[in-house]
Amino acid sequence: MNDVNIELKGRKAIVTGSTAGIGRATAEGLARAGASVVINGRGSARVDQAVRQMRDAFPASDITGIAADLSTTEGGEAVFAQAPDADILVNNVGTAHLRDYNGIESIANIPDEDWLGLFQLNVMSGVRMARHYLPRMVRKGWGRVVFVSSESAVNIPKEMLDYGMTKTAQLAVSRGLAEAVAGTGVTVNAVLPGPTRSEILGDFMAKQAAANGITQQEAEQGFLKAMRPTTLIQRFATTDEVANMIIYACSEQASATTGAALRVDGGVVRFVA
Repeated sequence: MNDVNIELKGRKAIVTGSTAGIGRATAEGLARAGASVVINGRGSARVDQAVRQMRDAFPASDITGIAADLSTTEGGEAVFAQAPDADILVNNVGTAHLRDYNGIESIANIPDEDWLGLFQLNVMSGVRMARHYLPRMVRKGWGRVVFVSSESAVNIPKEMLDYGMTKTAQLAVSRGLAEAVAGTGVTVNAVLPGPTRSEILGDFMAKQAAANGITQQEAEQGFLKAMRPTTLIQRFATTDEVANMIIYACSEQASATTGAALRVDGGVVRFVA
C-alpha cells in the first residue's frame, strides 16, 4: 500500500509543551490528521487559550488540555490522572539557557541548578511519561513515542553545553526504549530539529534584532553564519517543517521506522549516516 495520507482517527495523542512552538505545530498536525489531542503546558491560562484556539480550528477533533509542570514527579502524576492512556506520545517539552560563550570560564560558571533543572525538564519529563504510557501501548500492540531532541545532541554547542547534554541523553533513552519494545508494534524515535523559529529561539532572535537595529531575518542570518555555518538551507526552519517529521513518525506509515534519530536540521550536521 502506497497511501501517503496520514490518518489518525481513533488515536489519542499527548504532546507535552504544546501551547506554542514545535509542540503546538505538532498538536495541530495531529489534530488535522484526525487524532484526539491532549495539550500540555505549565500555566492554565496558556493551556486554556491553546485548547480554545484548536477547538475552533479543528471542530471535528477532540481537544483537551492539562496544565502541569512536567519537570516534577507531581506534574507527571497530574497528566496520568487526567489522561491515563494514549496511543501517541510526543515528548516535546524542554527549554535551554541561551548565553554567550567566552571560553572555558563560561562553562565553569554554569551552576548545578542549570544542569539539574534542564535534566529534569528535558530528560526526566520524557522518561516519566514513557514509563507510564509505553507498557500500555505494548499491551494494546500499537503505539508511537517521539522524543524531540536537537541537532545539539550530536553537534554539541559550547555556549549551551548543559542543553546539549540533555539532548544527547534523549537519544540514549529513545534508542534504549525502542530496543525494549522490539516486535510489539510500538515504535520509539527521536527527532532532531536544527535552528527553528520556535518560541525560545525565535524570541531570542527578535530581541537580538531589536537591540541591534536590524530585522529578525538579518539576526537569524548572523546567528547561522557565526554558530551554524554548515546549514544547507541557510535559514531557520519553521515549526511546521519540524512538526511534519514528528507527525510522520507518529503515523501508521512509519511502522518500520524505530530506534532512529530523524534529522530536520536543515543539513547543519555534516554526518551522512
